[in-house]
Amino acid sequence: MTAAPPPEIETLSSRIAYENRWMRVREDRIRRRDGSEGLYGVVEKPDFAVIVPSDGARLHLVQQFRYPVGARFWEFPQGAWESAPDADPADLARGELAEETGLIAAEMIHIGHLFQGYGYSNQGGHVFLARGLTQGPSRREPEEQGMVARDFALAEVEAMLREGVIRDAISVAAFGLLRLRGLV
Repeated sequence: MTAAPPPEIETLSSRIAYENRWMRVREDRIRRRDGSEGLYGVVEKPDFAVIVPSDGARLHLVQQFRYPVGARFWEFPQGAWESAPDADPADLARGELAEETGLIAAEMIHIGHLFQGYGYSNQGGHVFLARGLTQGPSRREPEEQGMVARDFALAEVEAMLREGVIRDAISVAAFGLLRLRGLV
C-alpha cells in the first residue's frame, strides 16, 4: 500500500494577531511539502453578498468612500452580517439590497460564489441578480453615511467598467458572470 503524500501545507501553530467586530487576522506557522517552514497571515471574514439589481436595461449601483484607498467608487450593493455570519445568503442579499438602496426584489437569483482574495483571506461572496424591484426607504448603517444610490443604463455601466470607473473587483467579476450567462 502506498502512503499518502504529505499535505501541501501543514499548520504547525496558529495565533490571533488582531481582531475586531469585522475581521480577525490569524498568523499561522506552516510547513510546506518540501519541509521548509514559514509564516502565513490569514484575514478571516464572514461571507458577503454582492447584488446586481436590474430593471431590464438599467442597473443600480452605489457609490461610497472607501477608506483604505482614500476615494469614492461606484460598485454593486454588497455587504456581510458580522453579527449573523451563518445567515442564509439570499436573506443577506435581500437585507443588504434594502439597507443600501431601499430596493425590494421580487426575485433574487443566486449566480455563484467567488472568493474575494483567497491568497490572504477566507472570505467569499455570493453573487445575486435581483429583479422585480420596488423602491422603499434605505436603512444605511453609520459606516455608510455619504453613500449614494443611483440607477444607470446598461451601456453606461459597461462604459464605466471599460474606463475603470468601476474598480471594485467583485463588482467587475459579478457583472462578468451575469454577462457570460446572458442575464445582463
